[in-house]
This record gives sequence, C-alpha cells and structure tokens, in this order.
Amino acid sequence: MDEKQQVVAALAAALPDLDQATLAEKIERPKDNKNGDYAFPTFFLAKTLHKAPQLIAQELVAKVDPSGFEKVAVAGPYINFFLDKAKVGGNVLMEILADPANYGSSDLGHGGNVTIDMSSPNIAKPMGMGHLRSTVIGNAIANLMTKTGYHPVKVNHLGDWGTQFGKLMAAYKMWGNEEEVKADPINTLQRYYVKINTEADEHPEYADMGREWFKKLEDGDEEAYRLWVWFRKESLKRFMKIYKLLDVDFDSYNGEAFYNDKMDEIIQLLKDKHLLQESRGAGIVDLSKYDLNPAMVLKSDGSTLYMTRDLTTALFRKRMYGFAKSLYVVGAEQEYYFGQLKAVLTEMGFEWAKQIHYIKFGLMSLNGKKMSTRKGNVVQLEDVLNDSIKMARQQIAEKNPTLANADEVAEQVGVGAVIFHDLKNDRRNRVDFRLEDVVKFEGETGPYVQYAHARAESILRKAGKPSFDGVELALHDENAWPIVKRLSQYGETVERAAANYDPSLIGKYALALAKDFNQYYAHTRILVDDDQKLERLALVQAVSYVLKSALAILGVKAPDEM
Repeated sequence: MDEKQQVVAALAAALPDLDQATLAEKIERPKDNKNGDYAFPTFFLAKTLHKAPQLIAQELVAKVDPSGFEKVAVAGPYINFFLDKAKVGGNVLMEILADPANYGSSDLGHGGNVTIDMSSPNIAKPMGMGHLRSTVIGNAIANLMTKTGYHPVKVNHLGDWGTQFGKLMAAYKMWGNEEEVKADPINTLQRYYVKINTEADEHPEYADMGREWFKKLEDGDEEAYRLWVWFRKESLKRFMKIYKLLDVDFDSYNGEAFYNDKMDEIIQLLKDKHLLQESRGAGIVDLSKYDLNPAMVLKSDGSTLYMTRDLTTALFRKRMYGFAKSLYVVGAEQEYYFGQLKAVLTEMGFEWAKQIHYIKFGLMSLNGKKMSTRKGNVVQLEDVLNDSIKMARQQIAEKNPTLANADEVAEQVGVGAVIFHDLKNDRRNRVDFRLEDVVKFEGETGPYVQYAHARAESILRKAGKPSFDGVELALHDENAWPIVKRLSQYGETVERAAANYDPSLIGKYALALAKDFNQYYAHTRILVDDDQKLERLALVQAVSYVLKSALAILGVKAPDEM
C-alpha cells in the first residue's frame, strides 16, 4: 500500500459513507512540512453534516486510527497526517535501489504504439534554432511514452516536397554553381533561397518559375528529380551530424515526398464520400459545421498541398502502426491548420481522428529577436551547440582542470544545457535563448542538475561504492525527509507529464530534487562513521539514480564527474 492509500484507508474507516475514490480526490499535499505529509480538508462535508469544518475535523480525528502514522493532528478545518518517516523513508529507498531503471515506470499504455511527428526540417536549408523545439520536445515525449508503457514511433517527416523546392531549383538554374554547392551545400542553397525570395517582390515572374519547377518535379521531370535527390542527400548528411550531437534518433525518415504516389486514394475517397467540392477551380472540403474555413486539398492546376499529403500520411500511419495515439509536435501557429486536418478526417468517417493530438509549442527567439529562414535571419542550431560545448569546456577547465574525459563531459554538459533550457519551460510558452544564461553551473540550468548528480556520484566513490543488496533500510535523519518526499513523487510526476505531453514537469522536478540534495549536502556530514552512514549513502545513491532517470527522459546525459 502506498502512503496516500494508507491515508485513504484511515479516512475510509472514519467516513464509511464516502467511497475511497472521492476521499483520494480530496486529499492534498501541504506545501509546508509543519502541516504534515498529507492533509484532508473538511469544508465539503459542512453542507451535509450541518457543522462547521473545524468541528467536523475535531470529531473525525477521534475516529481515525493513528497507528502506522507518526501522528494525526487537527489544524483548523484540516486533518493532517504525518507519515512514519523512518519506515516510509526506508521503503522508498529500498524500492529505488532494488530496480533503479524502472523506478517511476508504469504500464498505462499496455504497449500501444504512439506515432510522434517531430523535428521535420526542410531539406536544402540549415537546421535553425527553431527546429530545436520540435526535436527535443518530441524526443522527451517519446521517452515519457516509453516510461508509461507505450511504444513510441518517432517519425522525422522531412519537408522534402512543395513549392519551395521549385523556387530553389529556379534559383539554382539562374545563379547556381555546382562546385560552389559541393563545397558548402546547405549554406549555399540557403543563400540561393533567400535571394529568390528577397528579389521576388521586384520580379514576380520568379514565383511563377518556382511553381513551374515544382510542377515539373511532381510530373517526374528528369532534371528536376536529379536536383531534388542531390539537395535531399546533402541535407540529410548535415542533419544526421546534428541529431548525433543531440543523441536523437528516428524510426522513420519518410517525408512528404514518400506520399507522392499515395495521394490518389485520399482524393478518390473524398470524391466517393461527396466531400470534395470545386471552388474557383480548386478542390476543397467544406468545414463550416466545425466553424472552420474550407480545407483546400487540390490547387486549380491539379497539384497537391500540405493538406493532401497530411491526410494521406495520417491514413498511412494508422494502417502501418495501428496507433493508440498520433502526436504532432508542431509550432503554435499551426493550430488552426491541424483543426482543419482533424475535421476533414472526421468528415471522412475515420473515428481514429480522435486519437490525433496536436502538441503545440511557442516560438523561440534568440537574444530577444525572432528568426526567419525566408529572410536569412536564422541562427544555425549546429553553431549554437558547438558554442555551448566550448563554453562548458571553459567552465570545466576552471572548476576541474584534471578531469580525465573533459572533452566528452563538455559535450554532454554543453548539449544538455541547450536541451534542458528548452524543456524546463512550458512548451506552449515563448522561449528566449541567451547562451550565456544557459550554460551556467548555478541557477535553474541543466548543468546545475548534472552537477548535483556528479556530486552524488563523487560521494559514493569516496565511500568506496557501497553495496545495498539485501539491506533492510530505515531512515532516521529528519533532514533527509524533504528528499524522500520528492523521490516518492517521481512516478506520479512522470504520469502527469506523459498525460499532459509536458516535459517541463520533469525539468522542474529535476531542479527541485537537485536543490533539495544540495541543501542536504550543505548541512549534513554524509561520510561520518556512525550507525546511520549506510542510510545516508543509500539516500545519495537513490538521488543519483532518480536525477539520472529524470535527465534521461529529457534527453540529457548525466556525467559521473564534472
């Protein structure tokens, strides 16, 4: 029986007319340890019992069996439950130490597949800081799905089709140089793309040329296809370098182009269901009953759009993976579009449209400025990661000049700092990125949490890496209680983060646990030889395990030394 259930059982005996689910719902966790570990408010009983809440609390506490608790006390309208710290603390530590890898795990998903559409950069463009959000949020959500018993399928739906490639081909044909592209593919292609967009205002024919080249590509033109294959191959090489740095992998790289030969079925289905209407020569689906604008599925020249491909993609993924959930980790500006996508699928009679969830996130700015690929105002993610690693290396050299694997640790800290900074924030909020604030060893940063983990590992090394196998633990150190409470909340925090697709709950949890541990370390002589030394070391080991687990969910490494 867990601690909350113990409180529910004690209350159920005193309130036999209330079911346990209602009691569990009402129980609170006091913010101040002076008010116990759990509190039961009696306000809601006043109406039925016709008594003041304070009086109800006093009468109820007399009926509650206090055995198994340190004490049960009344504080105004609340009944406060104080857990048996030594027993509960020991049980929490033994549970973590017995199976650290699975602590906080659950089987809510029963192995169901969850497709996660994430990252999805456009080929022939550098990955900017804006792509970081979709990549690391999607990766953390995938880890949360695994931790709660689902099977994530990470899909990098590459932006490898569409009018922008027609523009790029037109630009290459006007100004391109093959040797120049081979020397620095992504930046050169990006320069051509920016040039054609910048000059399109004065030369409207450039836009027409872009559309013509894309139509050629869709129609299988040999030269258009050759250029497309070349641009895609060079882009993927560069992307893989960045994904390796971030330690993010994918189960599928099927981008928009993959669905080119699969769209006819969707168009036919829309026709068969009498959903495809003509409007000024284009093919649309009326969504007025959903209070949405019509969704355009075919352009007047017969070419396809994002909507055509996304409808095809959704159907393909349902057939391929039989998903329990299908998640799209996409910027907040796409919310209306995804509302249309789900509405069209619902109109088509696909019940599973309800399983599609739009995981929106806010914009990222850099030093307070918005970024734009079209205008060339973009900061490359690879550059930021490399700068962060350099900054971490400098700080490590100052703090620990004899560290043996300093370069490896600097990469883990530098990359981890960038990832953690993004994920500690609610994904829906706008994030402003300032590198000098991100790679600090103090404050609410990734390196702060990593350093707490490394400190715990350092203590355990000094203690000779003690074994806790078969040891019956109790915890008699009052100062350790805030840490034990935090450790015991890990599983419910993971479940809440997974249910809300909110990795920031794990980021905030890791920061709070690191802070608890650092305060404990500052006031406690952990390695002093007395009869409680093994208990204290067990606590340190448990903290190390859980910090490492929380960081791993976020996609951040936990070095043993820093």
